[in-house]
Amino acid sequence: MSKVSVGTKRLLLGRPFRSDTTGDTPLRKRIALPVFASDALSSVAYAPEEIFLILSLAGLSALAFTPWVGLAVAGVMVVVIACYRQNVRAYPSGGGDYEVATVNLGPNAGLGVGAALLIDYVLTVAVSISAAAANIGSAIPFVYSNEVVFAVIAIVLLTAINLRGIRESRAMFAIPVYAFMAAMAALVVWGLFQVDVLGRELRAESADFELVTPDGVAVTGLALAFVVAKSFASGCAALTGVEAIHNGVPAFRSPRARNAATTLVMLGVVSISFLLGLIVLANQLGVQIAEDPTAQLIGAPEDYQQKTMIAQLADPVFAGVPLAFYVIMTITALILVLAANTAFNGFPVLASVLARDKYLPRQLATRGDRLAFSNGIVLLAVAAIVLVVAFDAQVTVLIQLYIVGVFVAFSLSQLGMVRHWTRRLESEQIPAVRRRVQRARAINAVGFVLTSGVLVIVMGTKFFAGAYIAVLAMLAVFGVMKLIHRHYESVARELEDSSWEVVLPSRTHCVVLVSKLHLPTLRALAYARATRPDTIEALTVNIETAETRVLVREWEKRRITVPLKVVESPYREINRPVVDYVKRLRDQSPRDVVIVYIPEYVVGHWWEQLLHNQSALRLKSRLLYERGVMVTSVPWQLSSSDGRAEQARDEPIIGRWGGPED
Repeated sequence: MSKVSVGTKRLLLGRPFRSDTTGDTPLRKRIALPVFASDALSSVAYAPEEIFLILSLAGLSALAFTPWVGLAVAGVMVVVIACYRQNVRAYPSGGGDYEVATVNLGPNAGLGVGAALLIDYVLTVAVSISAAAANIGSAIPFVYSNEVVFAVIAIVLLTAINLRGIRESRAMFAIPVYAFMAAMAALVVWGLFQVDVLGRELRAESADFELVTPDGVAVTGLALAFVVAKSFASGCAALTGVEAIHNGVPAFRSPRARNAATTLVMLGVVSISFLLGLIVLANQLGVQIAEDPTAQLIGAPEDYQQKTMIAQLADPVFAGVPLAFYVIMTITALILVLAANTAFNGFPVLASVLARDKYLPRQLATRGDRLAFSNGIVLLAVAAIVLVVAFDAQVTVLIQLYIVGVFVAFSLSQLGMVRHWTRRLESEQIPAVRRRVQRARAINAVGFVLTSGVLVIVMGTKFFAGAYIAVLAMLAVFGVMKLIHRHYESVARELEDSSWEVVLPSRTHCVVLVSKLHLPTLRALAYARATRPDTIEALTVNIETAETRVLVREWEKRRITVPLKVVESPYREINRPVVDYVKRLRDQSPRDVVIVYIPEYVVGHWWEQLLHNQSALRLKSRLLYERGVMVTSVPWQLSSSDGRAEQARDEPIIGRWGGPED
């Protein structure tokens, strides 16, 4: 759930990093904590549930490991936060892991991080929206029965909001984040207070069911260790929001690095407290999460609807206040949607950065009418919808793909930081500074060992459970970006070849294509004659002999001075005879330039375009490959295009034309 700021763009463009603006909103005017807290806190909403779910595969005996798995996840989070405190101090410009990897490990490492982050953004939307649907479905049965539809509609609405270019506001981000923090604090504190202090018997709705493994066989030995490791890997999803603060350092007030490092500590304390608090409370209330409730929960009703862990906790804790249950579920869903929205901010910016550096199509670098990267927003939405539909909006399945990219970025970033501090030591002579650098290098070295170890665990336990899809996707995106870069570099070298000598054509030969003698044809003839070519002629293809004879008689009757030539088409085809005729002209006079004028209709509706100009489009696509041939479209505006012309005049120029190719 990370974001790449404008600082990354400056790295790729070869300019130094510094605080800047995104769009037309100064970053320094944005509130920092709520923007980034939504990423980290949203993972708290489902990370404990994943731990319970994976351990449930091994049966009740394995659930005893839940607190220890939670502590292990908390320990990893402490180390990662300590490492990123070093990151924000060394690279406070907002480039994030992308900057660290590119500067210290080279372009390929940076591109690998970029590919991982692109996939991570897509999965952020898919997982967060699916988790929001699951939490709302726990309170509203209709949503539970239509989670995929709910998730798709939510993604479409987020897409529409971001395409409109609505600015981030303090209230929009601050209220849901602080409300979620208050809701989770109330849930954990009040729940534990009732159980441990008041001695009340609070039980989750699933506590009285008997949990069994899918095959009914107890899991022990190495199999149990594997399940615990897999549970730990799923729980590490709670770390996915930490890196977002590194990307957003320019949004903090001065001193930015110091404030960002302090925020990391605060966010770590809050996330770890909620994570461990939810796990302890879930153990106290006997929450049981099953992958297949109908087969694994003995004693559950036939129509039993398994609720999320937060729903199972909130229901008994606030049993006397039903409204509180719905408020908590709504706030939880809102924070998950807000986390998905951060991907709509980060993915288009990262895609535009890569596009400007010629790793992605240039269309992704163009801003729309609302100064948003519209193409990137739409691409992210489409990819997320495909994932949601393909995996039926199941968080338990999608999360298997999720954290691979995050820990790839973590590992490469920490390795880059180790190299960064090593370089500093080579030039640093002051003993006190050298000790600080050595301490920082040791912290990042521990972070690299730990995050790469977690990555190995994630790959080992989740690879065949779905993580291989994320790995293949990252490799595919990396390969495609390399091919795109190679193509752009090849085109640039070819276009900048100084050995080519400009030679003017000796003559110009104009060919006006004619199907009927109507107003568009007369306009094309007039435009062609206005260019005063050396030679001009009209050309028609004989498809229907009767129609061709009528055309010739009408041509002679109007005494048009431009000669009309008729070429035969034995197979009733238009394109091939025209292309063959133009080729013959070029063969006869290789130094001449042939200009082909094609009358085209300008229509106002998309469905009208399907009814017109198809032959012209196919013919132009064929002629464009012929050397020494120019194709000129002569527009004829039909009445339906009048309204569209007025609309086009009122539209801003930005976004309608992205500028020339570099």
